[in-house]
Amino acid sequence: MTSLEPQPMSPTPTCLHVLNRPYRVYPETFGTFLEQSTQSEIGDNRICDISNEVLEELKKFRFRKSVTNSALILKVDREKQCVVLDELIDDISVEELQDTLPGHQPRYVVYTYKMIHDDQRISYPMCFIFYTPRDSQIELQMMYACTKSALQREVDLTRVYEIRELDELTEDWLRSKLK
Repeated sequence: MTSLEPQPMSPTPTCLHVLNRPYRVYPETFGTFLEQSTQSEIGDNRICDISNEVLEELKKFRFRKSVTNSALILKVDREKQCVVLDELIDDISVEELQDTLPGHQPRYVVYTYKMIHDDQRISYPMCFIFYTPRDSQIELQMMYACTKSALQREVDLTRVYEIRELDELTEDWLRSKLK
């Protein structure tokens, strides 16, 4: 009978520093396992915390009764290593959102879109858009990517999209994703 308990790891891990945080790297049969040394929750690999202000704004944004397109734009504060509110914009089209986002810095966007269906019904789907330009700094890309899943859990949306170039963010693209 075999035990389902994890096998002991190598007693001498290699130390790797990513964004000034130490990780222990253990060589194992199935590849390399990264364990964050200061990890507080099992399975939580985020590098940045989510500020209380962002959590409150997310809750308000989700339950508001707006009848226009709205965007909640979030960014990472590098010094504090925390997700903070960048902008809250009401009555913003997809094209205006495209113009609002910076060209070389990642952002998280929670977007409510007024969608008129073929049968003239109106719905207001909400989606989470992770924008990470290809030419942004590697450190920023890593901070955003490692925090994305924790933020996604907080937002609790099923419509999650990722774009790498601002040109991809168009009304046609969004409508095709929301159908």
